Amino acid sequence: MSVSVKEVTGRRELKKFVRFPYILYKNCSQWVPPIIFDEIQTLSPKKNPASEYCESKLWLAYKDGKLAGRIAGIINNKYIEKWNKKAVRFGWIDFIDDEEVSEKLISTITEWAAEKNIEYIHGPLGFSDMDYEGMLIEGFNEVGTMSTIYNYDYYPKHIEKFGFEKEVDWLEFEIKVPEKIPEKADRIAAIVKSKTNIRVLEAKSSKDMLPYGQGIFDLINESYKNLFGFVPLSDKQIKKYIKQYFGFIVPDFVKILLDGEDKVAGFVIGMPSLTRALQKTKGRLFPFGFIYLLRALKNNKYVDLYLGAIRPDLQGKGADALLMTELTKSFIKNGIISAESNIELESNVQVQGHWKYYNSRQHKRRRCYIKKMI
Repeated sequence: MSVSVKEVTGRRELKKFVRFPYILYKNCSQWVPPIIFDEIQTLSPKKNPASEYCESKLWLAYKDGKLAGRIAGIINNKYIEKWNKKAVRFGWIDFIDDEEVSEKLISTITEWAAEKNIEYIHGPLGFSDMDYEGMLIEGFNEVGTMSTIYNYDYYPKHIEKFGFEKEVDWLEFEIKVPEKIPEKADRIAAIVKSKTNIRVLEAKSSKDMLPYGQGIFDLINESYKNLFGFVPLSDKQIKKYIKQYFGFIVPDFVKILLDGEDKVAGFVIGMPSLTRALQKTKGRLFPFGFIYLLRALKNNKYVDLYLGAIRPDLQGKGADALLMTELTKSFIKNGIISAESNIELESNVQVQGHWKYYNSRQHKRRRCYIKKMI
């Protein structure tokens, strides 16, 4: 039996690359399929603004002529410049439980890294922090979310056998929504408003929030700048994300703090969980996939938390507590049962500190692996 790897060079092969997980995870109830169209857009250099500063290659692995794995290699030149670390990222990695296949994928990206005079290989990572990050190492029996990777439990075993070690871990939490807001939380929220001169935007529709889209992403660039591996988003990326996602915003689950000059001082973005809807779509919006998504947006008892940030000068002054109090009020009003956090760096104790005031559990852990080139 033989394994071969072929570089993706055309649209037909790109579609095979994107659709491979749909075969691999066909009978997996925990896997949440991404939208095929979105995946193709992200992986197409002409469509992804990050390609202005990233170089990438995609490969498919075949065993005895049958598709058996895939991997993406990404060189983010902004990352190398900012962090002074010559590293190639691997992402979109999937493979059958066969070490010959996984070894061939890793050796292929290793050869490419050597050609580029790279010192490290790490991942799973994407082009930017808006892409999938981290290989699941705990919580294989938990259902995934739209914004995270699900992988079988044999993945980390393979990766570690090839000499990769932990670079950083992210945690995820399930947070139960309380029946009511504690009086103390309301008092703290009132104090924060009076002492910091900030207010919560009262938005009735996504259009009311659109004028603050640029400010949200500017705040992400400012407040995330020292987080692991973060690279500032370009203006083209920001415009793309605003256009791609703001139409789906549910105002009740997005809270924006504004200062005295009406500038974004903090925000938290949640959305009705699209997990079950995406599983029904099987990655396709048409002919009926969009109907499942629209239903999930309008009638849902579960929420996924995606992004949040506080302006550095307001951190530690209760602004984050104000956001969570306001968001929880909306959850209670809408009959939300629980929320799923996005990935949080295990070192980010400030964010994790919020969950101790709720009935919560840390149910997933994912890892970015790294290996030094020989």
